[in-house]
Amino acid sequence: ETLALIGPSGCGKSTLLGILGGLLQPSSGRVVAEGAVPADCLNPLTYVFQDFALLPWRTVADNVSLALEHHTLSGNERRRRIAEVLERTKLSDFASAYPRQLSGGMRQRVGIARALAVRPAVLLMDEPLSALDAQTRDLLMEDFLDLWLREKTTAVYVTHNLTEALRLADRVAVLSRRPGRLREIVPLAIPQSERGKPEAQAELARLQHHLWTLIKEEARSAEREIADG
Repeated sequence: ETLALIGPSGCGKSTLLGILGGLLQPSSGRVVAEGAVPADCLNPLTYVFQDFALLPWRTVADNVSLALEHHTLSGNERRRRIAEVLERTKLSDFASAYPRQLSGGMRQRVGIARALAVRPAVLLMDEPLSALDAQTRDLLMEDFLDLWLREKTTAVYVTHNLTEALRLADRVAVLSRRPGRLREIVPLAIPQSERGKPEAQAELARLQHHLWTLIKEEARSAEREIADG
């Protein structure tokens, strides 16, 4: 399942993702992971960041290898995993290229490949498309969707973009204004593979309007609270 997290600016979306990933400690409560991780999983959780987080002096293959270097894998197994994820993310022809030689969309695909190399149980994604232009973002969304439909990946996806949420997620969790609380969880009944079809557009437009109304209400309430002191 892919769960999208949306909400007004400053409500705590990225903070919640950091808590889920163990980078931040909650002031109260706890995070519980249910179910078993895949048998060949090296890291239960892995991140994809919005700024690509690539090392400029490493090639594409070496940037992917970075995620595997602290695991006890043979050289052959490491090379096999790298080749596999580069193929899955359509980067096989660019294994020897450096980040400066890649487009923004391709650099983000390297970040995805690096995350997938450890075969995580859950993929945590913090606005991974926000630094890209609209055309590249649309193309990469289709790449994500194709990958997730084939791999059946579990992901938590933080975004400000309602189009992304409605295209990629199975459910959308709407957070309230600060302090961020769960305002509503909106299930998306239309299968992801059918959301690009003309007959799905009316329902997607209705859902987008509903999500935008929730976020706008929270943003306006936050503004009034600030104005009232």
